Amino acid sequence: QVQLVESGGGLVQPGGSLILSCAASGIFFSIYDMAWYRQAPGKQRELVAAITTDGRTNYEDSAWGRFSISRDNAKNAVYLQMNKLKPDDTGIYYCNAPIGNGMAYWGKGTQVTVSS
Repeated sequence: QVQLVESGGGLVQPGGSLILSCAASGIFFSIYDMAWYRQAPGKQRELVAAITTDGRTNYEDSAWGRFSISRDNAKNAVYLQMNKLKPDDTGIYYCNAPIGNGMAYWGKGTQVTVSS
């Protein structure tokens, strides 16, 4: 059974930092590109950051220079380091592993709230 389990969310003040983790099980982790998505209140889920199997990364515009995605294949984990957080970063963050044909494995998400 495939599981993606996110952790590390919480309440943080503007300008603060968080590290999100996603632990994968039930898949041969190293062959999957991985990604983090965010769903803000009242908005559609959007891609925040992605990392390929060979470590190439990509970010949505507002995340460039503030967020960093990484992976540890030995631990079957992907991380999202988030710095200089803004209220607009608030949302549920989901771990994603695309499997082709528009399908993907998803975690259940972790809530990030940026507020003073």
